[in-house]
Amino acid sequence: MTTVQPATDTATSARLPQRWLILAVLCVAQLVVVLDNTVLTVAVPVLTTELGASTAEVQWMINAYALVLSGLLLTAGSAADRYGRRRMLLAGLVLFGAGSLAAGLASTSGQLIAARAGMGVGGALLVTATLAVAMQVFDAAERSRAIGIWAATSALGFAIGPPIGGTILAHLPWGAIFLMNVPIVLVCLLVARALVPESRGPADGRLDVLGAVLSTAGLTAVVWAIISGPERGWASTEVIGAAVVGVLLLGIFVRWERRIAHPMLDMRFFRDRRFVGAISGVVLITFGATGALFLLTQHLQFVRGYPAWEAGLRMAPFALSIVLLNVSGIVANAIRRLGLAVAIAVGMTLLAAGLALVTLFPSDGYGVLLVGLLVMGVGCALANPAIVEAVMSAIPAAKAGAGAGVDGTMTEVGSSLGIAVLGAVLNARFAALLPAALAGAGSFPAALAAAGEGAEREAVTVAFASALETGQLVGAAAVLIGGLVAAGLLHRADRTKTVE
Repeated sequence: MTTVQPATDTATSARLPQRWLILAVLCVAQLVVVLDNTVLTVAVPVLTTELGASTAEVQWMINAYALVLSGLLLTAGSAADRYGRRRMLLAGLVLFGAGSLAAGLASTSGQLIAARAGMGVGGALLVTATLAVAMQVFDAAERSRAIGIWAATSALGFAIGPPIGGTILAHLPWGAIFLMNVPIVLVCLLVARALVPESRGPADGRLDVLGAVLSTAGLTAVVWAIISGPERGWASTEVIGAAVVGVLLLGIFVRWERRIAHPMLDMRFFRDRRFVGAISGVVLITFGATGALFLLTQHLQFVRGYPAWEAGLRMAPFALSIVLLNVSGIVANAIRRLGLAVAIAVGMTLLAAGLALVTLFPSDGYGVLLVGLLVMGVGCALANPAIVEAVMSAIPAAKAGAGAGVDGTMTEVGSSLGIAVLGAVLNARFAALLPAALAGAGSFPAALAAAGEGAEREAVTVAFASALETGQLVGAAAVLIGGLVAAGLLHRADRTKTVE
């Protein structure tokens, strides 16, 4: 095993010859983490039947993974810098693989929920370590392309999760959804152990245990409140209580980090306008993009009647265009010419335009949707790596793990908010458009089940389609505004730095 210093603008001859193979391993590891956020959606009916799971248990099967992952991201990033990014990458693979094995062999709802939580621990380590390692093994000339390819794997995982899950369930027991991770993780573990060099930041002072506890508990409480708000009610005691406790804990975390000599997360980063602009952009962009894409999949499933796996398959051109544009190097060249701020503005404008096209020009055929997805894919391919690079470039290379933790945390918060808020817009609009006789129905399936034949069922479908359009347009507007705000903040920060 070798140890490398943080990557800088070194000569090509100093580049690791195996760096692209290392990136391939990092991307595969990132892909399985994202897949396990979406692949389970098609298995809900099977899990309900075979495990006798209640609605609450099914929700915990899905949410336990996301909650643990999002709550631990800051801690995982700090651990990667302190104890070694390679070491945390290997630990993440081991934990994720063990959790996947336990999930695949689970025979009760409780066992599956616990295994999913364990997978979330490994997932947090992988999300932060994969990006931090990529920042170390690529120099400035190639870093933009490497980050673009890494970021593209998230979009790919989002799109192919349901089709993969549906295909597995059509031929194998539900446990295979998790067991398929095990051989993938083992290969990644062997290759990463052989090829990935170790790197770490300065480990000054004692471990910030209190900071880790406060950030984990606070983030978990906030994300739980966001996820649970649409179902339990935003004004419910549980949701408000969790949100208040989470915010208080995070406030205490900030004060603690500002007081100690060697904090887990250096709060001086937040004095950098470029860093603030970048993380604001992550939240705003993921809020609109994830929420609107979630509504688009709802449209394909409930309005057009596709099963979850087929809806995911029809969304595949979106992800594939992102992957192809980044792997080819086209996006990296475009970002280099445009600059980060302009690339983000152009990319998010295209993403918003694609969403608006799909929403405003509905068609029973696939042509309009395909064009919209490709426009969205080009926009996302351009904006995503630019915003990740903006976050990471605003933090010293020695703190790459912390930067990856912040980026991952803001992504999770923005994504959860997008799905929750735009879902609330959808539900409110749907309730307002429902026929008076069905006013008490809480969801589209419930309203459809309560409706009579003929015109009443048609009215429910029309109401839901209209509500989806409203939500998607709100999402498109959020994408556009978020992209322009982020680009404006970054441009202003760069201009201020130039003047100084």
